[in-house]
Amino acid sequence: MTQRTVGGPGRGLPGPEELRNNGVVKNGAPSTGIPHEELATGERPTRNRVARSILDHGPSTVAELAERLGLTQAAVRRHLDALAADGVVEARERRVYGTRTRGRPAKVFALTDCGRDAFDQSYDKLAVDALRWIAEREGGGEAVAAFARARIAAQAETYRKAVEAAAPDQRTEALAKALSADGYAATARSAPQPHTGEQLCQHHCPVAHVAEQFPQLCEAETEFFAELLGTHVQRLATIAHGDGVCTTFIPKAPKTSKTSHYSHNASASTAGRNPA
Repeated sequence: MTQRTVGGPGRGLPGPEELRNNGVVKNGAPSTGIPHEELATGERPTRNRVARSILDHGPSTVAELAERLGLTQAAVRRHLDALAADGVVEARERRVYGTRTRGRPAKVFALTDCGRDAFDQSYDKLAVDALRWIAEREGGGEAVAAFARARIAAQAETYRKAVEAAAPDQRTEALAKALSADGYAATARSAPQPHTGEQLCQHHCPVAHVAEQFPQLCEAETEFFAELLGTHVQRLATIAHGDGVCTTFIPKAPKTSKTSHYSHNASASTAGRNPA
């Protein structure tokens, strides 16, 4: 398989394999197409680190990236300018959930679809064609939903063990770590005021492009989170719908006696949608 380069020569991100091993600089500029000066200064590996940090942590400000990577803000801006020029990142206003504070929302930088593709070369078209075939031959949207639930069930055991082994107040964090191990770059954090609970944030979705056409994938995942955590959960945003992060709100007080009801009704009512 040949490597694909996103953006123009000397500035764009390398293909998926080089991104996944961005701590390694290959020897010899002629074989990689990377100018000698970039190999000497480490510009490309650093630029990859900036993009990777956005993938792992979601849309980020210049200050956040600088602190996270140990760079100056001026250096981060330089790399972001190059990544933006190549269509890998884009600037946008940070979404605010809950009460807005005074002043303009902070500007954050998020990966574009092109930027995400550089990290994860998937078989989106094949998956879409397969799901479309299932829908046409086997019963429409319900057949796709059944497939989505079966797919989640096949992966459920690892997540279930991680959550059940954690203390009740650490279960969202445990789920985030298990999701990260599967490539979702997930984190858990307290929900912004005035809400009481947590937010499960998935900064990467390997099936985002497929879920754009088949939201049943998002809905099945949300149902599973509700069943696993024993409480109604609310999907606030999804990458498939154009948001920078898949965000799920998890109330503080679980309602374990109603797990079954939530898993197929309340959770699915907002799965894959952005009510904001």
